[in-house]
Amino acid sequence: MIRKRRKDRDDAAGVEDVSDDAVTADDAGTDRDRVKDDVPPGLSPRPNGPWDAAEVDESDDRIDFGGLRLKGVDGLQVQAQVDEKTGAVSVITLVLGDGSLQVQAFAAPRATGIWDDARRQIMSSITGQGGLVEEAAGDYGTEVRAKVPGQGGLQPIRFVGVDGPRWFLRGLFIGAAAVPGANASLEQVFRDLVVVRGGDAMVPGEAIALTLPQASSSPSDVPQAT
Repeated sequence: MIRKRRKDRDDAAGVEDVSDDAVTADDAGTDRDRVKDDVPPGLSPRPNGPWDAAEVDESDDRIDFGGLRLKGVDGLQVQAQVDEKTGAVSVITLVLGDGSLQVQAFAAPRATGIWDDARRQIMSSITGQGGLVEEAAGDYGTEVRAKVPGQGGLQPIRFVGVDGPRWFLRGLFIGAAAVPGANASLEQVFRDLVVVRGGDAMVPGEAIALTLPQASSSPSDVPQAT
């Protein structure tokens, strides 16, 4: 089952967007090669994902959360943060082993990213709360590594931003997963994510709508939650 959590606080920052045509599995391979070779200026390198909806087969085995689709793996727990007033899903938290990952997707311009601006807002927020923060090179370009006040002192976190075609995907790695490479399985879950932007007009920075999976989803396809 999917655990639903009440939205009781604001997150540090976010943004998103994407294209939507489904393709065959053979065509998906061609599109992935194009992602490797023809990354527009201003967008993130992502030769191994995360993917745009137009780059994968819509009928694959990913679990459908509306604006995001994810692959279930053994031991993965999923928590959905739901706004009590609107019933909308705002954040999905993925827990695997000794680390967790919060993911959100947002609309963005077609060929320019918004991670630079979002990153500055995140860093300002962290320092304003008494945390320590630095920028570092990562798989998708510049990422934010920080230590924030928590139980027992400063706790490590890591923000990763991916500027895709008309979308932005933000990942917040917490716990052991805050150290790059320490939780390879959870990092692979992030790479396997598919962003479904849809064709509606959206303001850059507007959250892409997330929903809970349909009750008809196969239990074996849905990660278990505590």
